[in-house]
Amino acid sequence: MSRFLLVMPPLTGHVNPAAGIAAELTARGHDVAWTGTESVLRPLLGPDARVLGTGTRAFRAQGGHGLAALRSLWEGFIVPYARFTAKPLDTIVREYRPDVLLVDQHTPAGALAAHRHGLPWASFAPGAMELGRPYRALPQVEAWMTGLLRGLWERARLPTEEYLDPRFSPALVLATTGPALTGAAPPPQHALVGPVLSARPHDPHFPWQRLLPGRRRVLVTMGTLAGGLGADFHARAARALELCGPQVQPVFAAPRELLPELPPHTVAVDRAPVLELLARGELDAVLCHGGMNTVGEALAHGVPLVTAPIRHDQPFVAAQVAAAGAGLRVPFARVTPERLAAALSAVLGATDYRARAVQVGRELLAGGGAAVAADRLAALARPSR
Repeated sequence: MSRFLLVMPPLTGHVNPAAGIAAELTARGHDVAWTGTESVLRPLLGPDARVLGTGTRAFRAQGGHGLAALRSLWEGFIVPYARFTAKPLDTIVREYRPDVLLVDQHTPAGALAAHRHGLPWASFAPGAMELGRPYRALPQVEAWMTGLLRGLWERARLPTEEYLDPRFSPALVLATTGPALTGAAPPPQHALVGPVLSARPHDPHFPWQRLLPGRRRVLVTMGTLAGGLGADFHARAARALELCGPQVQPVFAAPRELLPELPPHTVAVDRAPVLELLARGELDAVLCHGGMNTVGEALAHGVPLVTAPIRHDQPFVAAQVAAAGAGLRVPFARVTPERLAAALSAVLGATDYRARAVQVGRELLAGGGAAVAADRLAALARPSR
């Protein structure tokens, strides 16, 4: 048996796929602990998970688009969260004595702690932002990010001559995607395991009886980054789905305050059990923000998408979905109901999109998911003490 410490940010889209990997490691008899913001991790992981908390602190809300959003992410969350968790992480690593750390790319303090204690660690990439150098055409942006990471390294008082990018473990980078959505073959230390599909202890109750037989169904789920424009987008989406006709039943997963008045046949919930909806074959299309998890889960079940990316890695993922022929991309802030209805009707009506979604899904599932991720992590572990 080996000990694995999962260092995760308080972000649902990062914790969910890691939970599937943790469950696989636990099923194999390994000891697994989580570290991060317990008030966020505990509801996502359930009462049985071992959570070693690093404390709770409010961070600036992410906003903007493009480079402004990137700056907001790094200066408003990644860097201050790394500074806030550095000392607690060091104590947790010293006391828990893990054999391997799995460190999310948004929590570089975990990589710094692993380096300080001489422990093997793997990077976890549940999104596409840090894969394939998306900002390689903007060397000043890359230099700025490198400067922030070097600043964290120096703040941790690690030897300057030993510096390595804490987003990328030299031993292993686990990514929940595949070549079909990255556009390139990965480096040798990258393991593109595809989507991690596993039961979630926090999946909410869902009114299954309201799903009408014989209808085409579209799930609308825009994640947590829509911000102030969320209500406006949902209003446009509701109108677009009305334009698609009564044979289409919408399922909205969003806080009620973000939703307009909806037709009686619409299902609206705060959160939806997305994997279960997909596994039951209840969905014909997904309208989403282009987050890697939602996209991977939909494609793994052969369901095409319409993406309206907001920020961060979402435009990259959305572009790859469109390039792969598994869906269409529309502009989040500017798409009209008519244009959105046309995109949804095309994805629902043209067999090519579903056929490509099925094919891309097969390619993603070939990565092996949680089983291959656990194999690769176990290979990093030292013999149990």
